[in-house]
Amino acid sequence: YQVHISLVGSDKMRVTWITDDDAPSVVEYGTSSGQYPFSATGSASSYSYVLYRSGHIHDVVIGPLNPDTVYYYRCSSNPSREFSFKTPPANLPIELVIVGDLGQTGWTNTTLQHVAGAAYDVLLLPGDLSYADLYQPLWDSFGRLVEPLASARPWMVTEGNHEIEKIPLLEPRSFKAYNARWPMPFAPSSSDSNLYYSFDLAQGSAHVLMLGSYADFAPASPQYQWLQADLARIDRARTPWVLALVHAPWYNSNEAHKGEGEAMRSALEPLLYAARVDAVFAGHVHAYERFARVYNNTADPCGAVHVTIGDGGNREGLASDFAEPAPGISEFREASFGHGRLQVVNATHALWTWHRNDDDEPVVADQAWLTSLASNPACSGKTHS
Repeated sequence: YQVHISLVGSDKMRVTWITDDDAPSVVEYGTSSGQYPFSATGSASSYSYVLYRSGHIHDVVIGPLNPDTVYYYRCSSNPSREFSFKTPPANLPIELVIVGDLGQTGWTNTTLQHVAGAAYDVLLLPGDLSYADLYQPLWDSFGRLVEPLASARPWMVTEGNHEIEKIPLLEPRSFKAYNARWPMPFAPSSSDSNLYYSFDLAQGSAHVLMLGSYADFAPASPQYQWLQADLARIDRARTPWVLALVHAPWYNSNEAHKGEGEAMRSALEPLLYAARVDAVFAGHVHAYERFARVYNNTADPCGAVHVTIGDGGNREGLASDFAEPAPGISEFREASFGHGRLQVVNATHALWTWHRNDDDEPVVADQAWLTSLASNPACSGKTHS
């Protein structure tokens, strides 16, 4: 079944699932268990990859939904499996789980148990989901692995390098499985690609940019122009928080993947800086690292906080080789599996915590209070260059 949900606009939810046999693309839902007064119909698709053929991938958008409400639902009128999810709240506070490079190992299981162990509203994943790496059945096992969590809270994802899955001549199209299985709400944000998009949380109190490390980001590219237009539409009086996710980190003191985010940083960091983006979360490096507010490789009180959270549990293991000494802008770094949480408390303050898998869930291995740049008089004002 591989049921997972994602946000569409302020009051709708996309339900995605897979059936082996032809089945109606229908979701029935309501606010009481076992009672489904509402229903919506969507579409189904499938893809083939070399000798593999996927099941029927169903895609149904349901709503309008009320905020902060539990809905019960079933897919393809299958009465034997009832799922439920909770919609995010309409106002702050809101709690986001952020975890990258998930994979499907014993470490992944521990991470997912810890994520499930405490309440949250939305999960953000900055790339490298299944580590299928061409072997398509691993996409199916990943879908089954994450279903208990991904069917109950919206998962918003962006692509990593392990999603590319391009084989010259045989499979010339990149991201075939990823785009088919994990459709994101790119059209509502005026993006022309499932590889980058944006969305709002809590009625626009937070705006989240999901950027594509593996889509063209040069100044003439569609992604660059989309990002420029998207940032220009933000009214910081209404939207105190702006967050971004990328896969390859722009700041990184680990020997792993050193410099791989540099081209994207040079191209896009000036846009994010001018718009006073508060924080940038990345994956790719299988370790945890939190930087000070930084711009152009220098500490800057009006720059973004950069966090690498690529420690979800992939099979490649941890990246434990950090450059010594640590650069002055690196505030905390450790090679351990875990996940992060961003609790956006109000218009001015958010609490970031990192939870190591080695500890019981209540233990916080690193934490930092963030103050929104929109509330900092030195950084607000007209900043567009």
